[in-house]
Order: sequence, then structure tokens, then C-alpha cells
Amino acid sequence: MAPDHPILPPVRLRSDAELARDALAAPLLTRAVRLARWAGPETRVGAGGELVDAQLPAAAEALGLADDEDGQAEASEAWRVAVDAGLVEIHDPEDAAGNADEGAAGDEEAVDAEGTVSLGENLALLTGGTPQDVLAVWLEGFATVFDDAAAPYLDDLDALVGPDGEIDFEALDWDPEAEAEFLEGVLGNLYLLTVSEGGSGDGPVPLPALAASMVIPDDMGEPTDDVLEQVSDAMMRLDEQFRILEPIGLVEYQPVDEALMVEEGEHDAADAAGRARDGEPSAPLDEEDVSRYGMVRLTPLGLYGIRARMLDAGLSAPAVGDLAEKGADALLDGVVSYPQEAARAEIAGWLATREVPAAARDLLAAARGSEPGAPLRRLHAQQALSLVGAEAEPVVREVLDDPELGGLARVWLAERGAADIPAPPESMIFWLAIDTIAAHLDAEGELDELQDLIEGLTGRHGGFFDQAWRVDHPSTAEVLEAMGRLHRDKPSAKEARKAAFKARSRH
Repeated sequence: MAPDHPILPPVRLRSDAELARDALAAPLLTRAVRLARWAGPETRVGAGGELVDAQLPAAAEALGLADDEDGQAEASEAWRVAVDAGLVEIHDPEDAAGNADEGAAGDEEAVDAEGTVSLGENLALLTGGTPQDVLAVWLEGFATVFDDAAAPYLDDLDALVGPDGEIDFEALDWDPEAEAEFLEGVLGNLYLLTVSEGGSGDGPVPLPALAASMVIPDDMGEPTDDVLEQVSDAMMRLDEQFRILEPIGLVEYQPVDEALMVEEGEHDAADAAGRARDGEPSAPLDEEDVSRYGMVRLTPLGLYGIRARMLDAGLSAPAVGDLAEKGADALLDGVVSYPQEAARAEIAGWLATREVPAAARDLLAAARGSEPGAPLRRLHAQQALSLVGAEAEPVVREVLDDPELGGLARVWLAERGAADIPAPPESMIFWLAIDTIAAHLDAEGELDELQDLIEGLTGRHGGFFDQAWRVDHPSTAEVLEAMGRLHRDKPSAKEARKAAFKARSRH
């Protein structure tokens, strides 16, 4: 059964315009664009669309790279992005041969074996399209880089090529699906660590902590040497992968200090990973300089990209602003799972697009109900109404006699110093107290805050438990039982348990 609410906390994304600017500034996409504009009718590609070896020196020169193995590899990588992102269009060898027949004579065998290129339709989108168009092109480039990062690092490719020209994957001992799943998991964990820190992605994550999150089980105590070795291997693989992912603008990465690995050895690095598992991502774990083991942070563009992949995979990955165009009922249900700061931002955005009286009326209507979850919905409605001004007062006064909303309305009016607030009937006072505690129980907040709330409410009303068990609220017995568990005054806790028994007997 699907969960009622999103599992992931909501992320705060920058505007599409800001993200598009970041995408256009990503070094690898910039290089891909330059190569797309550099390419012409004479540019030759292989059967898979890759630049033929003879073209690589010129491609590296066009990018201002050194004409060496590294420079040509970077040019080849940028070309793959250009092809996959639709910045260039590949014409197969038959088309190339047809074009050659109309021109001068040449090496027909070479033409038959090679294709040509022309400008792709997506290149124009980067300068004349919408921000969404730019981001769609960037996502295509990111998909290519992701595949590169998930591919194995090969020191000697020739040794793995069989007689048929195909790579012998069994000899390579590499499972493409498993490797891609691992990298997806790593990026998912990095995304979760980022949004859990408030959704802005401000704090870098130590590479040891990220590797440990993928290898060490949560219920494991002291990691074994075998597990630490697996963590060390994961760190080294992640170091390679983040170096590949950084140029597309997904992450900011401080690589592992190679000198450190020589000085201390891989086991010490893995030991650091074991210690990092329980540390705060954005703070030093101890006196040791953890940053030398590698630090990674998702960029705002990276948050957008990982979320896009999650959505494509059918996962629920909410973003602040998702509910702006939805009704009040969807808003109040949606922010139930949001952290307080994100919920406030979501509600403020929702209110910004509506007239205050109409918004207040919609919120109050959506707050009604006796089903499970209704108390928490009313609490969020109260928090939403706290953000509106005096224009809402006539609408709020309309519900003063409503048994479910009358107490909420009086609180709102009193907080604004309104005059002529009618005194609530005693039944409404106790109903509001039960409803408020039920909402906080559903919210699963801090235990101390909940205990303070319970003791504050009971302290303000003498003989609270003598009256509370009679309250006609669906959660009365449940709330009183919780008060019996949580009240720090033992006699009061005992009274709460007795009242809970009476409430259950009453029904």
C-alpha cells in the first residue's frame, strides 16, 4: 500500500530561470555546446556517433585542451553529451556516402565507414528556448554523465575485448544494473541528507559518511574488518564517480587527498568511514581533518536533477511550491509531512496567489472533519491563518459557533487583539484542548514540547480530567491515554488513565 504522505522531506528548489543559468554554466555542457558549433560537414563520427580518433586532436584544440590523452578524453566526453543532448544530429554512413557522391572524389571506403554531423535542434533551445527547455537539455546531458560514472574504470580495455570485438563482461566482473543501482542509491542518500538539513543543500557531506551509509547496516555495532574494507572500496569508487559528475554541475566535490591514502593506507580511510557513519554531515566528526577524505555537496542544480530522476522512477519527491495551485484540502493534507519551516514556506506561497477572505474561507472549510488526521489538519489551518491579516476577520467570525472551529476562531481573534470576542462555552474549551493534543500527537514532535503542552493545558483548567472524559471528540480516549503516559506529575497521570477508562466505557 502506498504511504499516505511523502516519505522524502520537501526540497526547496531555485526558480527555473536560476537553474537554467546554472545549467548553461556547467563546464561540460559549455564544452558540448562549443563542440556542436565547431562541428561541420567534414566532421566524421563512428557507427555509435562518437568522434573518430582522427578528429579528437582538433576537438581538443577547439576546447582549449591539451592535445594529449587526457585532453582528447575530455573532448570525447563533451562530444557524447552533445550527441545525447541533441546538440548535434548524426547522419549515418549511407547519408554521408550520398553527400560525398555529389561532391568531390575522396576515400569512398572511409566515407562508407563513417557518418557525418549537423547542428541539432536542441542547440537553438539553449539560446532561444524557455528555462524549462534548457533544463530538459541539461537532463539529457546528465543522463549521459550518469551512465559514464556508473561504467567501470578500465586500465586495459584491449585485454577485455573478445575476438568478436565485444567487451567480455564476465571477465570484467561488472554488473551494469547493479552498478547503476548503487550510484542511484548513493545520489538518493546524498539527496536525503541534503533535504533533511532544511532543503537548501548548504552543508557538504564527508565521503566516508556517504560510503558508510551504503555499506554499513544501521543495526551494526562495531564494523568488522571485512565491512570496513568494503567501505574503503566504496569510497574509492565514489571518488572516481564524483570526479565524473562534477563537470555537469551536479555536485561540488573536494576529492580524496591522494597523499593521505599513501600516508595512512586504505584501512585507515575505511576506519574513518566507520566513525563518520554517526556524525553530522556538515560538521567535523572529530579533531581529524575529515575533509581530506573527500567532501561532496549537491548543487541547487544537482537537487533539481536528482529529484527529476526520482520522479521519473515513480518516487514521491515533493518540492516546496508543489501545492501552490491546489485546493485548501490538498494543502492541509500535504504539509502534514513537511518540517515546520518548509510547511510555512509552502503555506505562504499558497496564500500569495489568493485573496485573503477567499483563502481564509477555504482553509476553514478544509479544516472540518472527524476522521483520523483531522486534528492535525486543523492545526495547520490555524498556522496558515496566522499568516493572514485583518481582512480575514469577518470570515473567521462566521465560524464562532461552529463546534469544531469556534475555539480556533477565538484564538485567532484574541491573538490580533480583536474586540467583542464571545466567551466560549465550557464544552468548546475542553473540545479544543483534546483536539490540540490529538494534533500534536499525530505530528510526532519533540517529547518535551508535547509534555509541556499537556501540562500547560491541564494546569490552566482545574478539574481537567473530571470534564475531559465527557468530551464528544473521536480522539478523547486516545488523548487521555497518551496524557497518562506522558504527564510528568504522577497523580495527574493516574487521573488521566482513569479518565481514559471512563471515556472508553462511555462509548
